[in-house]
Amino acid sequence: MKDVGADVVSRTVSRLRDAGCVFAEEEAELIVGEAADATELDIMVARRMSGVPLEVILGWVGFHGLRVEVDAGVFVPRRRTSFLVRQAVTLTRPRAVVVDLCCGTGAIGLAVAAAVPHVELHACDVDPVAVRNAARNVGAVGGHTWCGDLFAPLPTTLLGRVHVVVVNAPYVPTAEIALMPAEARDHEPHHSLDGGVDGVAFHRRIGAEVGRWLIPGGHVLIETSEGQAELSADALSRAGLDVTLATSEDLGATAVIGRRRE
Repeated sequence: MKDVGADVVSRTVSRLRDAGCVFAEEEAELIVGEAADATELDIMVARRMSGVPLEVILGWVGFHGLRVEVDAGVFVPRRRTSFLVRQAVTLTRPRAVVVDLCCGTGAIGLAVAAAVPHVELHACDVDPVAVRNAARNVGAVGGHTWCGDLFAPLPTTLLGRVHVVVVNAPYVPTAEIALMPAEARDHEPHHSLDGGVDGVAFHRRIGAEVGRWLIPGGHVLIETSEGQAELSADALSRAGLDVTLATSEDLGATAVIGRRRE
């Protein structure tokens, strides 16, 4: 909204704070700035008060310095995942082939391609809603999108040609989904959260398949948690990859990195 008075922002802050929004001031500024008029502002605030994620209401999220479009029903990129992007960028050379697996909005692949020139980017997800969302984001950097289970939809011409695979697969243990914040639990699809009994079911499947897609010396990087890092690392080492771990205390982020031997 243009020419908004301080009283409008103040009332919006109060409504959000009363609904339990921890960052009411910051959210109010974003919502007021995005709303076209007073009617739309009221609708957006009401949605936020009901628990709809801010990023879905805005239709975008700031991620790794980029504005990434976010559709309803798609996993919202987390700030901590920018650590995975930083690790991937250090391992990606210009003109590399990069696969963003379980891509959701395509934010990770987009961020890598935005940082490294002339990357050939492929983004995959099992959910057609996510793939449509990702297509708009990665299309901005010439990326390709594919719909299907893990590596299955990728063209076989990529076998043995991929330099970097980046993965933010579901890694929440099934029993812990009920303990997640309502924003995720009630507004993000469970298939984008549920990592199986111990949270690393997808990591094991990826470890078993990734080697045949990577070039010798190629890398796979998977976001995981500190408590699951050993299991995620084991999933890659059992597949014959050389494994290292990277962590960020500031972001509370952990990544397991596997390298295909030469």
